[in-house]
Amino acid sequence: MSVLENVGGVLRVRVKRVVNLAVRNPRCRRSNDPFVVMEMLNQRLQTRTIRKNVNPEWNQDFTLSNIDPIHPVKLVVYDPHPFFVVKKMGDTEFDIFPFVEALKTDLKAIPNGTVIKRIQPSKHNFLAHESCITYVNGKLVQDMILRLQNVKCGQLEIQLHWVDLPAFKGT
Repeated sequence: MSVLENVGGVLRVRVKRVVNLAVRNPRCRRSNDPFVVMEMLNQRLQTRTIRKNVNPEWNQDFTLSNIDPIHPVKLVVYDPHPFFVVKKMGDTEFDIFPFVEALKTDLKAIPNGTVIKRIQPSKHNFLAHESCITYVNGKLVQDMILRLQNVKCGQLEIQLHWVDLPAFKGT
């Protein structure tokens, strides 16, 4: 039985921003025009492009309806260049298993603001800082700051929260 069979809903991912994104080709340009592509299983979602920015802010929400807790969610930052060439700026991923496990918690008697789980940065994840799964205003929320790989510098900030689907309430 899947962890999600009794938890009807979807995972909402807010791509907040990238901080200190490296400029790929400083001779040609002093900034980037970044966008982020998020992939899990057969789902591929993309943020809008932010022009001329090394600290872009999207605050853009995406919904992953087909999730599997054993597969990570992959995120890649791209920068389009002239002549329709798109260059990869860096990549990262995050594991949703701890978040999905936290969904099993009986939240009825838990006070607002309670930290359900703490995940520490390690060589097995891309976390730049501790990430907490917290009960906030009736839902579980997890903020993450992820290190970008395959680039000189940059961190991607995201937020997860679960959205219950009404059809599954009470089943």
